[in-house]
Amino acid sequence: MNGKYSAILFDLDGTLTDSSPGILGCVRYALEKMGREVPEETLLNGFLGPPLVYSFTQYCGMTSEEARQAAELYRGVYKDQCVIGNSLYNGIYELLEQLKKAGKLLAVATTKPQVIADKIVEHFGIKRLFDAVCGADPDGSSGEKAGVIREAVKKLRITDLGQVLMIGDRFYDIDGAKEVGVASAGVLYGYGKPGELEKAGADYIFGNAREIAEFILS
Repeated sequence: MNGKYSAILFDLDGTLTDSSPGILGCVRYALEKMGREVPEETLLNGFLGPPLVYSFTQYCGMTSEEARQAAELYRGVYKDQCVIGNSLYNGIYELLEQLKKAGKLLAVATTKPQVIADKIVEHFGIKRLFDAVCGADPDGSSGEKAGVIREAVKKLRITDLGQVLMIGDRFYDIDGAKEVGVASAGVLYGYGKPGELEKAGADYIFGNAREIAEFILS
């Protein structure tokens, strides 16, 4: 059943790495510079996962133009802080090595800017395990989840979408996978709210890296 998945795509924040301290710190900075009130922690955590412009409009009531300005302020400081307070989740390095050894094609599909995604995977020494690292354009455009998933599939030269499994922690990852037409899996250790992944219609749900490995490699 699961052996059909020869190409595995991973979201970055909340799936491979726990980057919440740096992300939320930079969101607070951008909001303060914009003269906006910083929302309570529960709402602020909504920034963990979806693209910045979406989050600034959705959670802070900004117009599209204001959200783009806030996103630029965020990126101005985050590019130098993206590895501060960031860490790989337990078992992720071992998972990637196992999948690579088994001959799986691996890719990162994130709405983070490409340069930031590259910097993070290089910092943790895992870039060598990926066949492709796909992020958004430097200015944050072309950052829809479906777009980076399509780019990853293209770079992996996959023609049969039935071979592809997208793994992420938020509804945005599941929605993107559905839009492209690939299978989706959600991880419960990330930033999603209780029931979020089930509501989004994830095909599979995993509690940790070991469960991912057991499913894909069994």
